[in-house]
Amino acid sequence: MEIIYLLVALFSTIFGALAGVGGGVIIKPVLDTIGGYDVATIGLLSSITVLSMAIVSTTRQILSKVKLEGLRTFFLVLGSILGGILGNMILNYTLIYIEENTIKIIQSGTLCLLMIFVLVFVNEKSKLKTYNIYNKLVIVITGIILGFIASFLGIGGGPINVAFLYLIFSMDAKIAAIHSILIIMLSQFAKVVSISFTTGFSNYNLEMLLYMIPGGILGGLLGTNLIKKLSKSNIKCIFNFIILLIIVLNILNLIKFSI
Repeated sequence: MEIIYLLVALFSTIFGALAGVGGGVIIKPVLDTIGGYDVATIGLLSSITVLSMAIVSTTRQILSKVKLEGLRTFFLVLGSILGGILGNMILNYTLIYIEENTIKIIQSGTLCLLMIFVLVFVNEKSKLKTYNIYNKLVIVITGIILGFIASFLGIGGGPINVAFLYLIFSMDAKIAAIHSILIIMLSQFAKVVSISFTTGFSNYNLEMLLYMIPGGILGGLLGTNLIKKLSKSNIKCIFNFIILLIIVLNILNLIKFSI
């Protein structure tokens, strides 16, 4: 069983890096399909694996001395922290009052719709109107929404973050990717800290993290190196395939949890 979770983390992050979508949007539906853990544990396994990847990616970005956007970055990051905490609170609250299968249906359905949005966004990007907003409230609210999605669904949210950052703030691909990594890291970190100060980790079975964290980090590094050897057309094909695969997985999970 351990090798399965290692391979899930490894290949999810390899293909996630190749497609530019991160690993979380793949890990979560795959773990739902495998089963074996409750919704909260699956979400936390995915979140911590993604957090580990994001820490490594952020460290590499810092070492390469990337430039951020000052106050806009600050308020976006602040919002993502608040969203990470809020997403975990709402998930815990719904687990008390709503059946677990219903929550899995909500998560799978939401992720499926978001991936359809991302697929349309990438393939119709040139036709979409973009904005360049500097309003602090809008920036914070955007960060909250993206942090909430990442925390509640237990995903990194890479492609979702990049799409929103492009549309709302007109960030180019590189700057959007850097901010996406920051949002992923801080929203998931906020979720983990929130759990440590509220319910604690005793209710979660996290033994598979011993295999998922190294698998996720290694996969992210391998994927990042492999992407340099691929053409733009190859990357786009991989992206479309991965997004379609995620959509199909979530549809299958919707059917599975509805029966």
